[in-house]
Amino acid sequence: MKKDNSDNVDNPAVNADVSRRSFIKMAGLGMGIGLVGGMAGCDGKPSGGGGWVPTQFEGKGFFPAKVRGRVPIDPSNPSICRDDSLCILCGQCSEVCEKFEAVLGHYQLPMVDDVPCVHCGQCTLWCPTGAISENSGIAKMTQALENPDLHVVVQFAPSTRVGLGEEFDMGVGTNVEGLQIAALRALGVNTVFDTNFTADMTIVEEATELVSRISGKIKAPIPMFTSCCPGWVKFCEYFHPDLIPNLSTARSPMGMLSPIIKTYYADKHNPRIDPKKIFSVAIMPCTAKKFEASRPEMNNAGRKIGDESIRDTDLVLTTRELAKLLKLKGIDLPKLTPSTCDSMMKDYSGAGAIFGVTGGVMEAAVRTAYYYITDETPPELLYDLEPIRGLKGIKSAELDVPTVGKVRIAVVSGLDNANELIKRIKDGSEQFHFIEVMACPGGCISGGGQPKSSIPPNDKDRAARTNALYSIDERLTLRLSHENPELLDMYKNYIGEANGELAHELLHTHEYHDRSMNLVAKR
Repeated sequence: MKKDNSDNVDNPAVNADVSRRSFIKMAGLGMGIGLVGGMAGCDGKPSGGGGWVPTQFEGKGFFPAKVRGRVPIDPSNPSICRDDSLCILCGQCSEVCEKFEAVLGHYQLPMVDDVPCVHCGQCTLWCPTGAISENSGIAKMTQALENPDLHVVVQFAPSTRVGLGEEFDMGVGTNVEGLQIAALRALGVNTVFDTNFTADMTIVEEATELVSRISGKIKAPIPMFTSCCPGWVKFCEYFHPDLIPNLSTARSPMGMLSPIIKTYYADKHNPRIDPKKIFSVAIMPCTAKKFEASRPEMNNAGRKIGDESIRDTDLVLTTRELAKLLKLKGIDLPKLTPSTCDSMMKDYSGAGAIFGVTGGVMEAAVRTAYYYITDETPPELLYDLEPIRGLKGIKSAELDVPTVGKVRIAVVSGLDNANELIKRIKDGSEQFHFIEVMACPGGCISGGGQPKSSIPPNDKDRAARTNALYSIDERLTLRLSHENPELLDMYKNYIGEANGELAHELLHTHEYHDRSMNLVAKR
């Protein structure tokens, strides 16, 4: 089946005599911390689904009268591709890209030397024909599993456990954590880790950095923005490069676990494993993670080891890809006996589990930063921070923190909403200390690599996945990232101080860069 990534960004009028192929050819030319105090949410655009509806649904019509074009996709895009034979030019991909992610239509034509894309993959969820999909890594995964010289290590993100089951006729939001681990073992994976472990690590690093910024211990600007969403990071590089110093230097949970696997795990394993023989795979709900893994600077383990050819993450598979691989191998997920992760780096907190929902990173950071500032256990209020929960596009809270005073936090879902909040910050109408941004509506639970529960996606299904992750947090005894016992042991015996020398060598990056010269943004 031919993959054709030639694209257009215009929607010229066409008549019934113009074929889809000729139309394509023609168009293609062209911290958060807190206790008591006032708490209030503020609305941006809805997180998706319940707000706008693509205009393709607004009226009846037959092709080509409803031709609306499509998003441009570069042939070298590491995250997504298009099967031109399936594209009907309905325009749904371009509408979600323009109206929710604020990329298409937000730069001038002609393009400079880049096809702007933040790799969020929302277009794959809105495409009704399946024309746009993630770039498949299934063949590469199969080859690795069949290679006896490779030690295949897989990590899986919080949101995949509440999405994978949908591909096997299980209810939306069903938590299949144990079944997913069993399925990975059935594939022949050598070691399975839960990315929730390094979600806790991310909070320890990020909260430490936040407190250091607020206290003036380090010279870095406020507000500090989260950096665990690669779609948001690239959007910032494109459209708001002046805010790059405001991005946390802490890498994402995937970006932390991958170098830890090729250093700490490789050394601790008995017998020791040569890092060159470790094939590190990440199962993610996100197509942008494929881009993140490909970034040149994502080789911290290689730099530490002294061989920069070693990549931190060798392969990223989406939730959908894992489901397809399991089906190809005849593995029926619901019929498996649940399993558990390997003993090393197995523990995780409820705070780590809620990373997959919009507001989850902020809430987790709030709990730990409160402890770092006050040296006291966070109050009950911070285990259900209502103003920053839910699917609203922009949420905020003002919190009173002992010894610090009022701290303002914000949570954003969707990059058009990020634009709106950044506008308020720059015109002085809003001020914050810490801001969480996720590109996808509702957060990672609705990432571009998650199953298509409905077309168009809707907030009912997003809420079901969200509630499933919150329920994990609620039932766990361990709910604070900085109390994860194995993580504390790793810091004590290997990493040293949070935000310290080795932590920055393995767990942080200072190499985000200005991409604005690659396009001319519309103002």
